[in-house]
Amino acid sequence: MFDQPSAAALNHLLQQNSWAAQRLARFAGKTARFDIAPFSFAYTILKDGTLRSADTEATADVLCIIAPSLLPRLVLHDDKAHSEIRSEGDAALLTEIFFLSRNLRWDAADDLSHVTGDIAAERIVQGVSATQQKLRDAALNLSQAAAEYWTEERPLLAKPQQIAAFMQQVDTLRDDIARLEQRLKRLSA
Repeated sequence: MFDQPSAAALNHLLQQNSWAAQRLARFAGKTARFDIAPFSFAYTILKDGTLRSADTEATADVLCIIAPSLLPRLVLHDDKAHSEIRSEGDAALLTEIFFLSRNLRWDAADDLSHVTGDIAAERIVQGVSATQQKLRDAALNLSQAAAEYWTEERPLLAKPQQIAAFMQQVDTLRDDIARLEQRLKRLSA
């Protein structure tokens, strides 16, 4: 159901990033399958590095099983999310797929320019980027303020220095107990 549109979208990204299609062309004829519950997508790599949707029941050279909860993190290019993808098959192709997933970028301004013109498209994209940055900054400031409140005003969280001091005290106590046990053994003998 989504195979053709997803292949078209991926091919569009590959066209915008021509270097990527050149890298994929080395794997012409190979098939990659992606299972994202409840959906499954399979793509065969063509000689020019573009993709064609393939039968999901056919044998794939590469299989990637992606939990739906990872999708937002992958879209935001969270490197830790890539390590949580279960994958098997051709190691070289998997390496290339993961490289592309980290480095492919959508040129939204180029697509938007067909509707609004070049200057308006660039300004819209810049405005959206600035808004995203402001939201990130606000979220960071809010989390820092909450952490400070919970460590200083209403101590709900321990400071790293307090945890380190506690761990040092635990280590000292453990060593003291070990020495006491040794003394008791010597006295009882």
